[in-house]
Amino acid sequence: MGNNNSEVIIRLENVSKVYQMGKVEVPALRGVDVEFRSGDLAAIVGPSGSGKTTLMNIVGCLDLPTGGTYYLHDRDVTTYSDARLSELRGTGIGFVFQNYSLLTQYSALHNVQLPRYYAQGRGDAKRARELLAQVGLGDRVKHKPSELSGGEQQRVAIARALMNDPFLLLADEPTGNLDSASGQEVIDLLKQLNAERGLTVLVVSHDPEVSAQLPRLVTVHDGQISSDA
Repeated sequence: MGNNNSEVIIRLENVSKVYQMGKVEVPALRGVDVEFRSGDLAAIVGPSGSGKTTLMNIVGCLDLPTGGTYYLHDRDVTTYSDARLSELRGTGIGFVFQNYSLLTQYSALHNVQLPRYYAQGRGDAKRARELLAQVGLGDRVKHKPSELSGGEQQRVAIARALMNDPFLLLADEPTGNLDSASGQEVIDLLKQLNAERGLTVLVVSHDPEVSAQLPRLVTVHDGQISSDA
């Protein structure tokens, strides 16, 4: 599925994930095979407990599979050191979460620069200002999260996710805490980033109004992919 002329950047082969809960093993993923190509814009959907967040965590190198193989740019991620995984998360992959995950004591400008501080030990205020302008917040650079609406906070979070120019953007329920109008602005922004930058964007969502707007729909059920269209 997706952009058939572009390269496969994500490939999961027979991936399983089992969590140990005391003496009980809880399978979260069971033999998942899926590919995403550069420039894909896809929704990952499924009921609560289906395994979609686990799938997202593995794709984002926040977690490793128990079995199977995850190839990122044709390289086996399961062989990477913790340091290499951390570097990947910091520079190659942008994350957007339902609760925004902004640092409340810092301005929007400082929040957006944080990934650059972590990666290089210094910020880049010029780039942060440009990114905030791109997400429609050029006049909010000095505002702290408490002075911004939920939709504005989420747009700050998207600007932050773009700070290190990632090849992949992962959004986990990005509209979950927003009213429908603000949520639509966030989805429109993600679609725009995909169209204008060719950025690969994967969105985990419970909301059928969100998933219906994205060109590819990957449905996870009981730890397996039940449909991919």
